[in-house]
Amino acid sequence: MTQLGPIDYAVISQALIAGAREMGVKLIRSAYSTILREARDGSAGLMDRDGNTVAQAELIPMQLGPIGETLRACLRRHPVETLKEGDFLINNDPFEGGQHIPDVFIFTPIFVQGRVVGFGASVAHHLDLGGGAPGLNIHASDVYQEGLRFPPSRYSFEHDWNGGSFERLVTANVRVPDLTIGDFNAQFAANAIGVLRVKQLCERYGTDKVEAAMKEMQDYSERRVRAAIAQAPKGTFYGEDAVDDDGLTDDPLVVKAKVTISDDSVEIDFEGTCAQVKRNLNCPYSSTLSAALSCVKSVLTSPDIPYNEGMARPITIKVPYGSLLNPRPPAPVRARMIPAYRVFNAVMKAMAQALPDKVIATGFDCTTAFCLSHLGERGYSVYLEIFGGGYGASKDADGCDAVDSPLSNCSNAPVESLDIDYDFFRIVGYELAPDSFGLGARRGGAGFTRRCEILRDDVQLAIYSDRFRLAPEGLLGGEPGQRGYCRILRANGTVEDLKSKAAVDLGKGDIVEMFVGGGAGFGRISERPDAMIDRDLADGLLTRDPRSARKLAAE
Repeated sequence: MTQLGPIDYAVISQALIAGAREMGVKLIRSAYSTILREARDGSAGLMDRDGNTVAQAELIPMQLGPIGETLRACLRRHPVETLKEGDFLINNDPFEGGQHIPDVFIFTPIFVQGRVVGFGASVAHHLDLGGGAPGLNIHASDVYQEGLRFPPSRYSFEHDWNGGSFERLVTANVRVPDLTIGDFNAQFAANAIGVLRVKQLCERYGTDKVEAAMKEMQDYSERRVRAAIAQAPKGTFYGEDAVDDDGLTDDPLVVKAKVTISDDSVEIDFEGTCAQVKRNLNCPYSSTLSAALSCVKSVLTSPDIPYNEGMARPITIKVPYGSLLNPRPPAPVRARMIPAYRVFNAVMKAMAQALPDKVIATGFDCTTAFCLSHLGERGYSVYLEIFGGGYGASKDADGCDAVDSPLSNCSNAPVESLDIDYDFFRIVGYELAPDSFGLGARRGGAGFTRRCEILRDDVQLAIYSDRFRLAPEGLLGGEPGQRGYCRILRANGTVEDLKSKAAVDLGKGDIVEMFVGGGAGFGRISERPDAMIDRDLADGLLTRDPRSARKLAAE
């Protein structure tokens, strides 16, 4: 067995992490679409030869948490010993380790002296992969209507992609081929950077030491996580949250979590969660896994613990098959982030019973997918953006204002960029929303409002969102955050309120107003320092002084 000294380990491990970060930068800067180039809805990382995550860029937690499951599904069909130089593996199948159709995972083997030592890995949310509607199809009743599905497969970059049959197949089945193929190429470029950096490390330190460092990085994370769990209160704790509805009825979709903290391990059981539904709100197993792991790591562990395969070893997750969180095929799954957030919320509420000082109140916590599309003389133009909202407050801090939610971490697309790329709409309003958060000793983060004016006829709007009916709940006396809405101010003067899952036609002069709410408060408002209230009043985030109500109550 190769002996790995502490200096070599420190240098190699940090170089692998730096390589993963460089891959992330390459992915974003090489991208074509606004969803990847500006919103940064993609991720990259390095894997070992067995399909375990070693290091990843700090991009989208949801995408990389279960990436080992995604790669191992490929390796079961195409074992590592059968791979050749120039091959790549691809997978976006929600029922074989993938998440949802737009998130396409590509893995490039790293060959050193004829042997695979690992993989460069990347995933991107692609603007359009076909399906029943541009960008997203909220009416899909099965996965086949959601776009091209790539089962775990192996192709050759030289023969199948670079002008080859697989590239032509993808091009022929998407509405915006220049952007989609450009983003695929950004993934290949990111993977190439990872391959190069690992090869350079192997040349300098030897393959045995690099592989030993990959193993030790995972073992280190496991030791750190087990040590953190050992310090937590022991017992079984329960949490629950719900999606507003499935878009067909008004019945909430309940997610239940039972969290058991033992000596140095955690078990999370989602027994009692509602059954899968007919709309696209089902959450594949790998997404459920990622959401639960992200919550446990954020609450129980230190942020300096690398997020790799070792981090997940002390955590067991049980999800009933056929439920909202582990659906049977061919269930539609496009909006899987919404129930995934309820996984995050339910686990957070359970852990709040054990560790109230370490958790946050419920935020708006919803991926609001907002898509505008137009078919013109030169083909389709598709705009898709992910909106967040306000974070929940914690014991020591207010929630973040108007950011993407914890599992996603996307940036907003700058208005200037949208003006350059799209000529069928323009942004006419974008602002923080006063009084949109729950008050408390620490307040939730503020939500925001965004307004789009439609400049052409025959434009289609599709959205899926949540928290239009069920507000984010506060903790320890904190007030709830505000609920969201979407409305259309028609050119003829009428106003049309949409449900949280909707698709409508728009005309020239219509204005779409999208409001995403704020997070909930933590602790009682009576405990909030006067200086913090004065600051929010001065900033215009509060339009009423909550101390006035306290004075009236005292009188």
